[in-house]
Amino acid sequence: MPFRSFYWRIAVTFVVLVVAVIVGQSVMFGVMLRSAARPQMAPHVRATAIALRAGALLTEDPDADLAAWLRDRHADARQRIYVVRRDGSVSGNSDAPLSDGMRQLTMLMLGVVDLARSSRDGSASGGPVVTAPVQVDGRLMAMVVMPPPPSGTFSREVGRLLSLPGTLVIFAASVLTALVTFRPARRRLSALEDAAARLGAGDLGARAPDDGGDEIARVAAAFNRMAGELSERDNALRTSDRLRRQMLADVSHELRTPLTTMRGYLETLRMPEVEADAATRARYLETVERETRRLERIVQDLLDLSRLEGGGVTLEPRVFDIERVFGAVARRHERDTSARGIVVHVAVDEKADQLLGDPDRIEQVVENLVSNAIRHTPDGGTIALHASASDAAVSLRVTNSGQEIPPGQLPHLFDRFYRADPARASETGGSGLGLSIAKAIVERHRGSITVASEPGRTAFTVTLPQ
Repeated sequence: MPFRSFYWRIAVTFVVLVVAVIVGQSVMFGVMLRSAARPQMAPHVRATAIALRAGALLTEDPDADLAAWLRDRHADARQRIYVVRRDGSVSGNSDAPLSDGMRQLTMLMLGVVDLARSSRDGSASGGPVVTAPVQVDGRLMAMVVMPPPPSGTFSREVGRLLSLPGTLVIFAASVLTALVTFRPARRRLSALEDAAARLGAGDLGARAPDDGGDEIARVAAAFNRMAGELSERDNALRTSDRLRRQMLADVSHELRTPLTTMRGYLETLRMPEVEADAATRARYLETVERETRRLERIVQDLLDLSRLEGGGVTLEPRVFDIERVFGAVARRHERDTSARGIVVHVAVDEKADQLLGDPDRIEQVVENLVSNAIRHTPDGGTIALHASASDAAVSLRVTNSGQEIPPGQLPHLFDRFYRADPARASETGGSGLGLSIAKAIVERHRGSITVASEPGRTAFTVTLPQ
């Protein structure tokens, strides 16, 4: 919103400052005008009153100090007041002297000099001169003279009054504006600069305060988003690097076992001092062949998992019969299950007979789950393949009667090369990638796979949206 903008606040503050200065000066000017316009005594009445008081003073003391009296009684008057005696002495309420022309004119009015000897120098120009006679015992002893005020007096007083206060008001308002408007912005910009410096130094947890709704807050919010994304990417890179290192270690370990076995038997067969009969040689070669197939299976599983997780496998979804998939997987392992006395049950609910998905990949999931179940089901146990349907999904469940998987191992069953029982898995030839591949295929179908285990029963459930 515009009123939350930092630039808008600066503009409004500037306008308020200017208006405040103008209003302040207008108020001061108005006060001066009202003071100047206060009703005052008329000049001739005032001059007469001063003349009467001066006459009374001279009556009591002919040598009275009229200058001191005027300064004491009329020092605050804007009007200059003079008392001119017959002897030519002049007393005033200010240090400004009375002009010679006005003094001679006053002496003429007192009858001390005649008209011919007086020089009219235009001293009365600029306004009327107010005079009043000062009488002592009926005799004219002096004249009160009130010359017109100097031109421009009021404007000079106004300028003198407004110049200093106006300057002080502008200065104070400017300082207040800087403190109110720019100091918080400077503090927030400094915090943003500090956060950027810490982020540049490697502190991915650095964040800038982004409270408010102005441009600074939006820049800080954008900086925090960038810092958050960098932190997430750094964590992702660290996780990816850790997983890559772990995968390389796991792959190296898994490949080293069959390679070591193959090399050992081949080196034994090549030793000239070792004489092996036909049966021994056949057993050695069979072991090498088995380890070769195991190595091939591990490599193929790694390639499949890499393509699935990298999006390199294209699914071909269509509607298919899940019971046929269950039957095909069960028949594929019929020899092993029959030899160990394991019974396989297949059950498909009526609503789940038709499934939407890639049949080849779904069969691969079921194959991996059934292979895993056979490896962990004791002789004479049971394996159940069951399909059920809800309104929006189909659930495929593979259950075996093997021993319980410890709860602490359940979260890791779908990790690469993870084996709940490493010794048993090595004996049965598992690569440790079957469940990882199954999870990747299910997630490519936007589904989920879970596992639940209890004594005598372990169930893997695949949920596929329809």
